[in-house]
Amino acid sequence: MKRPSLFEGIAVALIAGITAAIVFPLLAIALAPGFVLRLLVAGVSLVYFIYLLRRSQQKLGRLTVLGTWALFTTATWLLAPSVISYAAIHLLMIWLVRSLYFYSSVLSALADLGLTGLALIAALWAWFSTGSLFLTFWCLFLVQALFVLIPRCFARLEQHPSVAGLKPADDPFETAHRAAEQAIRKLASSQ
Repeated sequence: MKRPSLFEGIAVALIAGITAAIVFPLLAIALAPGFVLRLLVAGVSLVYFIYLLRRSQQKLGRLTVLGTWALFTTATWLLAPSVISYAAIHLLMIWLVRSLYFYSSVLSALADLGLTGLALIAALWAWFSTGSLFLTFWCLFLVQALFVLIPRCFARLEQHPSVAGLKPADDPFETAHRAAEQAIRKLASSQ
C-alpha cells in the first residue's frame, strides 16, 4: 500500500472536524464537557491510529501499537491534569507511530515532531481564538496532513567518493560490495 497523500490528509482533517462538531454537542447534553472532550480526543486518536496503521507498509507490531495506545490512553485519562495535556500526549503517541511506521531516519522523525508541535499550536490558537471544536480539530489534522511531505529518509548531502578525491576502492562499502560480486561470479561460473 502506498503512502497517504496530502489530499487524503485534508479529507481526514475535514472528517475529524465535522465529527468533533457533531459528536460533542450531542454527548455534552448528558455528560460533563471535560469528559466528552477526553472521549472525543481518544476516539479521534484511535481512528487516526487505525488509519495510519492501515496506510503503512509495515505489518509488524500493529497489535502492540494498539495495545500500547489503550494502555497510555487509560493511564493519561486518569493522570493528565487537563484536556490540553491529554491531547498533547495523544499527539506524541501519533508522532511515535508515524516515526516508527513511515520514516527510516532520525531527521525525518524530528521533522515530524516539529510538525506535531506546530499542529498543537495551531489547534490551541484555533480553540482560544474561536472556541470552535470544528476549527480546532480541522487545524490540528490539517497541519498533521503535511507529514506526507516529509521524506522517508533525509539523505546525507555528501559528494560521491570519486568526486571528493577518493577512489571508489577507498570506500569500505564499495570494497565489500566488489568482493561479494566476485564471490557470486565464482559460484555462478563453477556450476
